[in-house]
Amino acid sequence: MTSIREKQINALKQMLNLNDPQGRGQAAEPVWKILIYDRYGQDIISPLISIKDLRELGVTLHVQLHSDRDPIPEVPAVYFCMPTEENLGRIGQDLHNGLYDAYHLNFISPISRQRLEDLAAAALSANSVLSISKVYDQYLNFISLEDDMFILRHQNSDSLSYYAINRGEIKDSEMESIMDSIVDSLFSVFATLGTVPIIRSPRGNAAEMVAEKLDKKLRENLRDTRNSLFMMDASQAGMYSFQRPLLIILDRNVDMATPLHHTWTYQALAHDVLDLALNRVVVEESAGRSPAGGAKAKTRACDLDSKDKFWMTHKGSPFPTVAEAIQEELEEYRSSEVEVKKLKASMGIDNDSDAAMAMVSDNTAKLTSAVNSLPQLLEKKRLIDMHTTIATGILNAIKTRRLDTLFELEEKIMSKAALDRNLLELISDSDAGITPDDKMRLFIIHYICSNSMSEVEVDRYATALQNAGCDLNPLNYIKRWKAYAKMAATSNQYVGGGTKTVSMFSKLVSQGSSFVMEGVKNLVVKRHNLPVTRIVDELMEVKGSQETDDYRYFDPKQLRVTDASQVPRNRTAFQEAIVFVVGGGNYIEYQNLVDYTKSKAGAGGPTKRIIYGSSTLNNAKQFLKQLSLLGQELQ
Repeated sequence: MTSIREKQINALKQMLNLNDPQGRGQAAEPVWKILIYDRYGQDIISPLISIKDLRELGVTLHVQLHSDRDPIPEVPAVYFCMPTEENLGRIGQDLHNGLYDAYHLNFISPISRQRLEDLAAAALSANSVLSISKVYDQYLNFISLEDDMFILRHQNSDSLSYYAINRGEIKDSEMESIMDSIVDSLFSVFATLGTVPIIRSPRGNAAEMVAEKLDKKLRENLRDTRNSLFMMDASQAGMYSFQRPLLIILDRNVDMATPLHHTWTYQALAHDVLDLALNRVVVEESAGRSPAGGAKAKTRACDLDSKDKFWMTHKGSPFPTVAEAIQEELEEYRSSEVEVKKLKASMGIDNDSDAAMAMVSDNTAKLTSAVNSLPQLLEKKRLIDMHTTIATGILNAIKTRRLDTLFELEEKIMSKAALDRNLLELISDSDAGITPDDKMRLFIIHYICSNSMSEVEVDRYATALQNAGCDLNPLNYIKRWKAYAKMAATSNQYVGGGTKTVSMFSKLVSQGSSFVMEGVKNLVVKRHNLPVTRIVDELMEVKGSQETDDYRYFDPKQLRVTDASQVPRNRTAFQEAIVFVVGGGNYIEYQNLVDYTKSKAGAGGPTKRIIYGSSTLNNAKQFLKQLSLLGQELQ
């Protein structure tokens, strides 16, 4: 079953092949071409296709649409952009200036009839109708970050953020346009997957609006049988075609604690501490001393892609395990390096003597194998170095910000365990090294998870937070949010992703600079499902529960729109689900869902596939900032 990421890569490769399906047999020389994209196009391509891959696909030059470009005759130009007025205006200018010989226009989202006519008019007035080879709607308006994860926006993602959807003075028309752009992207996801899902959503929030609009859009497309995107032949649909996936659309408000949680898995830490974005992370390395005497910072960009085996194995592992794995890889590399050196010495390559020549013939076989393994060794060295850099960056942040203490406290709060430290003391403690933002995150999680906090107590904490230099706006918003959500009804919904021997995390930190740590081997991670995972489990396994029984049910393939509360009774469990969070997702929830599917497979059940998607991907710092903006509005 091809993943959403592979399907998107295949669609992009076909587009770069001038929209001819790639033949299996012929490995023909690629046609040289230029790729011109806007920012959206750049965000979609960059996590999927490296510059080296672009070269292999025949792309000699890739440039921004709105940059100054010189005419390049006799080369086809592939455009990949959104059909916005600004972009179409620029394409019109290119036609007018006759920059290229052939134009292949690929729009990320379908272009409207009106804009297509405008484009045609521009081509006519530029007298270049014959130069436009093809105009395609690509339906690729989403960004695949993993085989089972996608987001809708990266640059300019504020327009779809939690703040944008929940702010006070939002006009209906603005809300409509946000919902429409989310639906447009979700429609692209299913057009790329080639399946029509069954949709479930809670009532009375943004998720329900998205579900209604998507249902309508899928229906309209299915009704138009000539142009339907879902009438593929059975061979493409694959083995799952008899069972449709379940799309669960949730609102960020279903769980506000997880986005602020301090985490301890590798990928989520890289996102929280180092701002991992589009599978790239930029780490500061201190490079010697500057003349002024301070440490000179040098940054290094690291690409974390699916070709990196270490990353694929460990991105979901707890950080202590990762630190140990890096150490093991390093030792393994060193031993291979020693072998190559030994071989050199045994062959006397170090000194050019006649005896060395006589020995060459015996050792040719040894040498050949050594030479063949060199490229892999060098690549391994590069990856080890890169992960050491990233892990060191994370470890420094853990030490200075005491992230291990915060993680343990929050786990205890979320799993309702007794706290061994007084939160108020921790917040008031000025030399703890914990930043004001971290204190705020800790307290908000405590506030959301506790259902018996008096006003007086909250005020006492608020004063302490203010003295610690915190911005109180996020708390003001969360107070109002909690009053609305009446969380009392579902007070016990948090169960942290806790661990029985969490102290391993602090052991790593206390043992200082070296990555070596004992005791990781017997680390017992007690898995708990976060709220999102629990809802997914109930809906996929068709377990009734108070919360999910009330969810609406849409089936775009049914001719009549049934009352959305009537859910068919004789349902079998779903094997495939797509979970989509309106208002921003995070790597913590993604990892929790990955662990959930693994635990299901481990239990010997049928393999489940879950894809996690969200309108944007925020780390806790960005999410706090949005809460702060919402809090300012309340004043």
